[in-house]
Amino acid sequence: MTSSWSAQELGSIAAADELQIAVKRADGTLRRWVTIWVVRAGDHVYVRTWYRRDTGWFGHATRSLKGRIRVPGVEVDVRIEDVGFGGDDLRAHIDAAYRAKYGGGSDDRMVGDEAAAATLRLVPDRS
Repeated sequence: MTSSWSAQELGSIAAADELQIAVKRADGTLRRWVTIWVVRAGDHVYVRTWYRRDTGWFGHATRSLKGRIRVPGVEVDVRIEDVGFGGDDLRAHIDAAYRAKYGGGSDDRMVGDEAAAATLRLVPDRS
């Protein structure tokens, strides 16, 4: 079943400086909340880390593929899709969203090859 974000959810996520994510364990309980950068690209929500790794929130996310996110006005369960580079067009779209939202010193790390390979799409899980 495909779920999509509501206009209100997308607006709240896009307006938030950061997002909090808690990855779900196998038993459905939540790991600790972690604050990360988030962007909206079209009608989709993406998060990245500076480099792909099997540890920390990112490693847990790529194994579990389930979590919960929150920003002011929104708290929802999500499915986590590992999109990696996602093809040139998708990468360019996500890179542009990161530059527009977070421009400045750190953005180079968030649009480099290592960060692009560590791109996750968050999809609302309303089941």
